[in-house]
Amino acid sequence: MREPSLLPVFGKLGVKAPVAAAAPARPGWMADRMRALLAEHAGFALKFSIVVWTVIVLAAVFFMLQA
Repeated sequence: MREPSLLPVFGKLGVKAPVAAAAPARPGWMADRMRALLAEHAGFALKFSIVVWTVIVLAAVFFMLQA
């Protein structure tokens, strides 16, 4: 029995689709400030985000049970 050829699904052998090179985004002063703030208060940010996430999930469960 003959084996199927191992041709790629898209394109020709050894030819890849051209990839558009995106220009690197130059972060502004706001991004630098937020990065510094997060680095300074990373522990608090993590704890705060966990509390907010928990409250959102509990509120969603509460409103789903009310319906």
